[in-house]
Amino acid sequence: MTFALASVVATSASAPRRPGAALALHPDGTVLGSVSGGCVEGAVVEVATEVLATGRPRQVRYGIADDEAFAVGLTCGGTIEVFVRPVTPADLDLAAVAAQVEADHPVALATVVEHAEDDRLVGRTLVVDDLGVTGATGEAFLDRAIAEHARGMLAQGGTGLRHVGPRGERRRDEVAVFVESFAPRPRMLVFGAIDFAAAVASIGRYLGFAVTVCDARARFATDLRFPDADEVVVAWPHRYLAETRVDARTVICVLTHDPKFDVPVLQVALRSPAAYVGVMGSRRTHEDRLRRLREVGVDEAALRRLRSPIGLDLGARTPQETAVSIAAEIVALRHGGSGRPLTDTDGDIHRGDPRPAPEPPLHV
Repeated sequence: MTFALASVVATSASAPRRPGAALALHPDGTVLGSVSGGCVEGAVVEVATEVLATGRPRQVRYGIADDEAFAVGLTCGGTIEVFVRPVTPADLDLAAVAAQVEADHPVALATVVEHAEDDRLVGRTLVVDDLGVTGATGEAFLDRAIAEHARGMLAQGGTGLRHVGPRGERRRDEVAVFVESFAPRPRMLVFGAIDFAAAVASIGRYLGFAVTVCDARARFATDLRFPDADEVVVAWPHRYLAETRVDARTVICVLTHDPKFDVPVLQVALRSPAAYVGVMGSRRTHEDRLRRLREVGVDEAALRRLRSPIGLDLGARTPQETAVSIAAEIVALRHGGSGRPLTDTDGDIHRGDPRPAPEPPLHV
């Protein structure tokens, strides 16, 4: 089956979707996905229809400065570059790629979107993972350079454009390659099997995290109590954390409310590369916790990483409201948000991200 695939390859200013957002058009007219949240979908579908008819890929740009701004412009004020190409099973086995993504196996798609010397290579896609490379442009040195770029971006979880020369030269830019990285979901580690943890696990899954709930008390740490967690672990928190995988995308939420649990696990957490370490408790509890952590040798630089009391000031009361508060702080920290009402701010709403995570893959 041949279909048209439109992908956002670059954005600027307040673009509504990040690179990797995609829209697929089936020959019967069925549309899946989105590239702009509705602003230019109709125009993209028209281009995709043309691409299906001609078999030739196209790259289009939309923004408020376009001649047809009132018809297809972005109301947000940003710009997006969209690459539209026909996809056939011979070109790209999307089912195999989707299976790797579902299995949390890191994989990257690298597609030539511009080539100053050979238009025939535009649309060629290489599938790159730790086992090798599938697909080719026909130019061995170019393929090698594309694969190196793809592996580098995959290691960082990055999605975006890279430029090389026609034969893979590093300091030239005649060839533009769009790399989409599909890395394993970032982890959320929740310590403390309490009702607040169930709500945090639920919102963590909603945000796309692989959620683990850990507690030393077997009667509380059960799958029945945490249906939205990917796994529930019965173990002492600090021992589990010392042995499990933690990287720069991991977030750690300590909700134990007990010094014999939270001080040891925070010692380990604050030595880790985790992106976020938050702990629940009152301000009085926080001061006592800082004292205990200093007594066991945690330095001031590490203590400054600690988000305590956990979450943003939303006036939350229920476990669900508290989970929203915690999630809001995690999102703000990830993207550099201020946590202030948007009505009190100015400038771009959608901040740039130097290493944006990819949009979820389409299943077509």
